Amino acid sequence: MSSTTPLAPTVSFDSEELILVDTDDNPTGHLRKDRCHDGEGILHRAFSVFLFNAAGDVLLQQRAPGKRLWPGYWSNSCCSHPRAGETMDEAVPRRLQQELGLSAELAFVYKFQYQARFDATGSEHELCWVYVGRCDEAPQPNDNEIAAFRYISPAALDAELDAPDNGFTPWCQLEWKALRGPYADALSRLTLP
Repeated sequence: MSSTTPLAPTVSFDSEELILVDTDDNPTGHLRKDRCHDGEGILHRAFSVFLFNAAGDVLLQQRAPGKRLWPGYWSNSCCSHPRAGETMDEAVPRRLQQELGLSAELAFVYKFQYQARFDATGSEHELCWVYVGRCDEAPQPNDNEIAAFRYISPAALDAELDAPDNGFTPWCQLEWKALRGPYADALSRLTLP
C-alpha cells in the first residue's frame, strides 16, 4: 500500500453545481453537490474510472477520511461528477489530474443508475458513466481526496469483493461486477495479461 503526497489544494466543494438528470440521463437542472447528497439523494450525473497498468492490475484508491460519504472505504481509481456546463470529455480528465495527477486515454463502457444510503449523513443517487483505461504513470494522489492507493490483480479484487463487509464503496462493487460480467469485453480490449 502506498501513502499519498499532497498534489493540490481542495478540489471538491459542497457548493459545486452538479447536473441533475432524469432516468434517461437528460439534464433537468443543476443543484449544489451537498444538496444532491442529502437524505435519499437527488439523481445527478457522475462518472467512475478504472485504470489498469501494463501488468493488468487495477488501481484502487482509499477515500480520504474527510469525505462525507464512505470515508476510508476502498473504491475504483477515480470517481466524481461533471459540474454544471461541463461535458464528460472535460470533467473526466480534469478529475483524473486533480485526484491522481494522471492523464490517460479512456474508453467509455456503459452507464447505469444506482442509489445507496451511507447513514444519516446522506446518499448517492447517480446516473454514472463508467470508463476504463491504461496508465503506467505513477499516481500523485491529492491527500484531500485520497488516503492511500494500491494496485491489485482482477482475480484478487474479485476475492476481496466476495468477502462480507469488504470495505468497498457500493458503486465500485456494482461497476466491477458488471465489468467482470456483461461488459468483460471492455477489459479484454485493453489487452490485459
